[in-house]
Amino acid sequence: MAKIAVTPTIVAAEFILLRKGVSFRKVITLVIVSFGVAVATVTDLEFNFFGACVAIAWIIPSAINKILWSNLQQSGNWTALALMWKTTPITIFFFLVLMPVMDPPGLLAFNWNFNNSCAIMISALLGFLLQWSGALALGATSALSHVVLGQFKTIVIMLSGFLVFKSDPGLTSLYGAVIALGGMSVYTYLGLKESTTGGKRIPSTSRQSSLSLKSKVIIDGEKPETRPVDSV
Repeated sequence: MAKIAVTPTIVAAEFILLRKGVSFRKVITLVIVSFGVAVATVTDLEFNFFGACVAIAWIIPSAINKILWSNLQQSGNWTALALMWKTTPITIFFFLVLMPVMDPPGLLAFNWNFNNSCAIMISALLGFLLQWSGALALGATSALSHVVLGQFKTIVIMLSGFLVFKSDPGLTSLYGAVIALGGMSVYTYLGLKESTTGGKRIPSTSRQSSLSLKSKVIIDGEKPETRPVDSV
């Protein structure tokens, strides 16, 4: 439920911070996607005050983080690796501070043999590649598209478990997954349509600007030729 709540939070934050609106069609599509994901994944909902506080404390920073990563790459000329180079040391610092408090004891008692160490290193490498691919997706698309992509991953994991491992998520969850996939398809279509329309308008605008600038230069810069008068 907290992951689903990130979507409206991003819409509100982009409007407040960047004055960036979302079309009505996309809003309807996002509602359908969120509804489908909720039906497919939320099976046992129980309210807990501490859990709700943790979720609220995570939702807003998560939405702001996605918006900033996307905005800095698109308008600030930052690359994904450059942003990761700036933010990763801070993240590692907080990990080192919080791990002894949050993780269970037994770090030194763990069997650090060759196989276990290789598995941890491979897991760390895959985590880095996951973070990098997420940053690239934020730079190439938008914060909303990144959230929809994450929800698509959730649906794919659930359907893969049903098709490959013969798990039984239930008929209601399957209906929710189909609804979510339909909404994601429409959202992708609307995004591609908007990007195509925007791409077609740019040459026309630049051509008009070029013509108006050329006309201004001709009017302001050129002077009529004066021919010498023949003497009689």
